[in-house]
Amino acid sequence: MPEAAGTSPIRLSQELTIFHDVAKALTSSLDLDSILQTIMEKMAEYFRPDTWSLLMVDEEKSELYFAIAVGAAADVLADARVKVGEGIAGWVAKHGEALIVPDVQNDPRFSPRLDELTRWQTRSIICVPLRSKHRVLGVIQLVNVNVEGLSEQELFFLQALCDYAAISIENARAVEKIQELTITDDCTGLFNARHLYKTLETEVYRSARFGYQFSVIFIDLDHFKQVNDTHGHLIGSRLLNEIGYLIKAQLRLIDFAFRYGGDEFVVLLPQTSKDQAVVVAKRLQDSLRSGRFCVDQGLNLNVRASMGLATFPHDAQTPHDIIRQADEMMYVVKNTTRDNIGIASRGLME
Repeated sequence: MPEAAGTSPIRLSQELTIFHDVAKALTSSLDLDSILQTIMEKMAEYFRPDTWSLLMVDEEKSELYFAIAVGAAADVLADARVKVGEGIAGWVAKHGEALIVPDVQNDPRFSPRLDELTRWQTRSIICVPLRSKHRVLGVIQLVNVNVEGLSEQELFFLQALCDYAAISIENARAVEKIQELTITDDCTGLFNARHLYKTLETEVYRSARFGYQFSVIFIDLDHFKQVNDTHGHLIGSRLLNEIGYLIKAQLRLIDFAFRYGGDEFVVLLPQTSKDQAVVVAKRLQDSLRSGRFCVDQGLNLNVRASMGLATFPHDAQTPHDIIRQADEMMYVVKNTTRDNIGIASRGLME
């Protein structure tokens, strides 16, 4: 391999070692944070900036946020945001081109806002975009590097590391998407039954260990078949989607909602007693009773549900038993009054 002009054998050896370490990180881990941390640390080791950071693009808000920041001001930067187009990093995010600025005071694109925030003094800066196809995923920023002495080979090396970082971000997002697809129900956007039992196993273990209660509500829509028979399966699917959204809207961030199958749903309420769960079930019942569904499709459907409720550890101690208890109470309602709540060890609510 011929030596590039301006690059010493020692630097070339260092580059090869870093490429080896980064490639190892990429192939041995799916943890995005650890991969990016490795890449950034190796980059800092090679270019020796005073401080460095990785800014990621928040596409919804058209802003950059600091995913990784190093130095005394890292805590301050954790909450800082930069508009796409603002400052040198913002310019790079907007245009997708790398910038090397030897003296920021002479560059009109430089914004002193972050320096004022961190009480830092930026003299020179290297900003390189992390590109994927036609999008910029983020920007790597190296502050106060001796940019005058950088060779073309070293700049090529920097771009290669940034390409590695972009690949790792894309891979992590692809894996995340696949995981979402395997645990999410397409029709409602809620978790699916496969994920229900995994989540329940975790919750049983956690609750048993720390002495918590948790509750499960099993929900079965009343006369859902009539909707499919009367209006067709597309309207039926739309109705299930709207019911899923309604259920989710009634829950806390720590709660879980699942589509169990067909027109059946399960709600898992961590750290929730039976009395507290009854309040949630009643709220869901009232929301269904007052709701009007498929309005955008020119309909005004009214929906009721039969619900069953069981609580760990009083009614059952295993994932399958807690579901069975809630399911049995739902069937008590389904076979008698419908539009009601059956509570394990108590009976019907109304």
